[in-house]
Amino acid sequence: MRNIVVRPGTQLDQLLKFSGLVSTGGEAKIKIQNGEVKVNNRIEKRRSYKLKEGDVVTIDGVSLEVKIK
Repeated sequence: MRNIVVRPGTQLDQLLKFSGLVSTGGEAKIKIQNGEVKVNNRIEKRRSYKLKEGDVVTIDGVSLEVKIK
């Protein structure tokens, strides 16, 4: 698992694109809607989910721990 630092209010779809785990916002939207993204081991289907300190986002076997700057 690796850490990723984001600003307060960062949304799930923005994190996926910013981290390079998806190449476009559209791809992030599809993966989230298809239930391919987990936050804290639960499927998260809201693109607008606002990340919190310590959240663990998992997609395609890659996990990121969120740090808020």
